[in-house]
Amino acid sequence: MTLQVPAINDQDSAVEVAEQVFGQEFNETLVHQLVVRYLATARAGTKAQKNRSAVSGGGAKPWRQKGTGRARAGTMSSPIWRSGGVTFAAQPRSFAQKLNKKMFKVGIRSILSELLRQDRLVVSDEIIPATPKTKDLVAKLSNLDAKRILIVAGELTEDLVLASRNIPYVDVSTVEGLSPVALVAADKVIATTSALKLIEERLA
Repeated sequence: MTLQVPAINDQDSAVEVAEQVFGQEFNETLVHQLVVRYLATARAGTKAQKNRSAVSGGGAKPWRQKGTGRARAGTMSSPIWRSGGVTFAAQPRSFAQKLNKKMFKVGIRSILSELLRQDRLVVSDEIIPATPKTKDLVAKLSNLDAKRILIVAGELTEDLVLASRNIPYVDVSTVEGLSPVALVAADKVIATTSALKLIEERLA
């Protein structure tokens, strides 16, 4: 059984797609896990502070233990001293979460299927601009009632990149770089015919 991705306008034609990829039930738990994993992996995790062993100095006892009238001290790198180490110093870490390939594929299929059911996924080859001018792409998108648009192309052309980079509500992506966050956030996802075929091949 096949499904149809509707065309964006009369110049394009609907494309038949496999129900295996675009007819899956929506798995909210898995999609949430997929989005959280993607956002967590994007975190730099480079925050770092020096603990008492990393700061300079502190090798010798500042003064003798008794008889000075001052509090006893064993090192100048103590956290209670000025320029001393941080008590619980932050260290670089990775926020990446594990998600196997099968779960990733099911999650992306679930998102695409829900987009199709909500009429947020359309197909158009005419959306790819023939010039690098932003106004040409804006004219093609003017009849869409969407605050955020994602264009998925089989291959990114220089004209598409240049025409879209100054439009704040438009994102472009290839099938290889498809982000679950961008898919969920988009009010309208416009895919080319070649992009849909590549998605089917990768997610089948």
